[in-house]
Amino acid sequence: MPLVIICILFLLSWKFKRSKWQSRFFKTALIMLLLFSHDFITNEMVMLWELPATPVSEIKKKYAIGIVLTGVTKGNMTPDDRVYFQRGADRVTHTLQLYRAGKIKKILISGGSGSLEERNHQEADEISDAFKLMGVPPEDILIENQSRNTHESAEAVKAMLKDSVSSADCLLITSAFHMRRSRACFKKAGWAIDTFTTDFLSHERKYTLDVLIVPRVDALSNWTTVSREWVGMIAYKVMGYI
Repeated sequence: MPLVIICILFLLSWKFKRSKWQSRFFKTALIMLLLFSHDFITNEMVMLWELPATPVSEIKKKYAIGIVLTGVTKGNMTPDDRVYFQRGADRVTHTLQLYRAGKIKKILISGGSGSLEERNHQEADEISDAFKLMGVPPEDILIENQSRNTHESAEAVKAMLKDSVSSADCLLITSAFHMRRSRACFKKAGWAIDTFTTDFLSHERKYTLDVLIVPRVDALSNWTTVSREWVGMIAYKVMGYI
């Protein structure tokens, strides 16, 4: 996480006062802070990593199942009579759009909780409740709520669907920054499917002064998100998940 590294470097520069290392640590931290908060540089990096969006109008095929991955709700919020979304709600709203447009016939929500903290409700169940509130009939909603990570989601989804539909009839829906790892997991599980990316961190390329000069907190956050994905890709490769 870039912000953690930057803070450590600033602390080291304070600890090594009146030595040559103080200046080195401080300058390195300052350069990293300016680099990782630079909106234009960050956006270019994110655009290279994220898989591009597909216009709904360009989807000519009708899929039997749209598989939407969880990771978009806040757990253990009160009162618990509603669904609390955080960033990534596009996974849900864009899935609903595909369903309403007739691009997918049914929705499969995959994901329990990857948190060490126990949740009162599994996330897939919460999202199912949200879809029902949006008017999706319960018979068009399938739930896989036991997987704790993307690898387990891929394995569980394949086990659920292999006797009823083929992978060619399924569409994977998740955030653009998360799609490379998700697609690789499903392919490794023997369930290679088409993809539909949502929830983009990147924005249209701009050359305005605020983008080119003014530091942005969002840029630091985006570096953290993408860095976690890179580490996740390496860890999954080592574990044989992709």
